[in-house]
Amino acid sequence: MTVSGLKSPESTVQCEYLIPESAVPPSRLLMGPGPSETHSSVLAALARPTVGHLDPYFLQLMNEVQEMMRQVFQTKNRLTLAVSGTGSAGMETCLVNLISPGDRVVVGVNGVFGGRMKEVARRAGADVLAMERPFGEVFSLEEIEAAIKQHSPKVVALVHAETSTGARQPLAGVAKLVHDAGALLVVDCVTSLGGCEIPIDAWDVDAAYSGSQKCLSCPPGLAPVTFGPRAMEVLQTRTSAVQSWYLDMGLVSNYWAESSRAYHHTAPINMNYALHEALRIVLLEGLEVRFKRHELNHRALRAGLEAIGIEFAVREEHRLPMLNAVKIPAGIDDAGIRGRLLREFGIEIGAGLGPMKGLTWRIGLMGETARPKNVLLFLAALEQCLASQGYRFSPGASVAAANHVYF
Repeated sequence: MTVSGLKSPESTVQCEYLIPESAVPPSRLLMGPGPSETHSSVLAALARPTVGHLDPYFLQLMNEVQEMMRQVFQTKNRLTLAVSGTGSAGMETCLVNLISPGDRVVVGVNGVFGGRMKEVARRAGADVLAMERPFGEVFSLEEIEAAIKQHSPKVVALVHAETSTGARQPLAGVAKLVHDAGALLVVDCVTSLGGCEIPIDAWDVDAAYSGSQKCLSCPPGLAPVTFGPRAMEVLQTRTSAVQSWYLDMGLVSNYWAESSRAYHHTAPINMNYALHEALRIVLLEGLEVRFKRHELNHRALRAGLEAIGIEFAVREEHRLPMLNAVKIPAGIDDAGIRGRLLREFGIEIGAGLGPMKGLTWRIGLMGETARPKNVLLFLAALEQCLASQGYRFSPGASVAAANHVYF
């Protein structure tokens, strides 16, 4: 069998399968926990001509990516760069570079990604104490202080924006507790960076990581990370090799050094083009304006959902504006609603994870997705899907309530 549309070379080898001439993905409105919608100019950046990973053009672009990331992280940290990998690579980067075998670590586990940090720290050889709270709840300063006193850690790791639950961990005052104990504070801001306040320097965070595909609205594939002065001292004085060669900041940072470059790996060239454009869009809009946009669309969505009797799974003071976890009404088929939203309206929302599986939906309003047109379309589509399962409400109430917020 020959490949459709192609001329086979002279050969006795025959292709066993018919390969399609093109594979066009469906058009989706991404309102799940990530990835988010991507601006057309970011997608266009991916199609620019690929150059070498040490080409002068690309090295200059890397410098600009670093500087824009510092502005988005709200930091002056020299070691701020984009790890070649997704947000989980950013997590591993921060933890394996700061942890040596036998080090004590405190990790806040109140969702899937706190649990993942715990596992990464364990695999790096750490003696891990997990502070635990039910999914959807957050840790108090008193709980964090008690864990620090109990374990005397080198590192305290917390998730600022727990993607699995929609909960936002308060960080005011945490760094002082951590630093008074001689420890480092590592923060997961995968879902929050570019969508709400996460001022690294003002909050005195020692190391933080994010992902390109959430509120930065870039395709997945890069993980912004930043290391402060205390973390840098640990990197420079550690005596054991970093667990991961690929994520060793002692090596990777030389590739990203602005004055001189040392080859480490072939960076994803075109993904960096896309991140450069995505960061440019973020800063062109302005951080404060962007944060207010996320909050406004969250309030409109909340008003719409509450108007038809759908409750949030997280207390109001701890809710994320960009990741809305809501309770599935009694008697409603979770997968049936999500499936119909996807099939008939092209709208993707997320299912619950862990103990929230089958009990919650996760509705994302990240970056380019956080627009009134998307909120209103989703609410109208959700009403139709709920009505098909016999859910009782006043038709049009959700859209009217959301519009009231926008008006």
